[in-house]
Amino acid sequence: MAKEIAGLIKLQIKGGAANPSPPVGPALGAKGINIMEFCKQFNARTQEKAGKVLPVIITYYTDKSFDFIVKTPPVAVQLIEATKVKGGSVEPNRKKVAEVTWEQVKAIAADKMVDLNCFEIESAMKMVAGTARSMGIAVKGEFPSNN
Repeated sequence: MAKEIAGLIKLQIKGGAANPSPPVGPALGAKGINIMEFCKQFNARTQEKAGKVLPVIITYYTDKSFDFIVKTPPVAVQLIEATKVKGGSVEPNRKKVAEVTWEQVKAIAADKMVDLNCFEIESAMKMVAGTARSMGIAVKGEFPSNN
């Protein structure tokens, strides 16, 4: 018989660096989930992505067991890594802090495609470009169309 789902917990944790301190410990402890077991499994699964911020969705069941899904790093984090800036602009519509090319946008979109709600790479590229624009990062050149 299938286990009964008690709820979901969404967290963002650095790969290979989960530990019982906040935000992991309090979020899991309040639900009665074994914190150390989660930390061991998460760190083992994200060893190759050490240091990158990774969203994780934890499904916990009524018997206090759990499953989790590790997603790809957020687009904002990938844009910051690509541009080598500390963060987005305070006034994104006026002050631009960096520039990215459409090739960089395409690489980020291809990486993030599995987590986005679109089917074509062009749609994913537009979503990534929108995130860049809202962070004060300009996208150089014109959108490469397939017409």
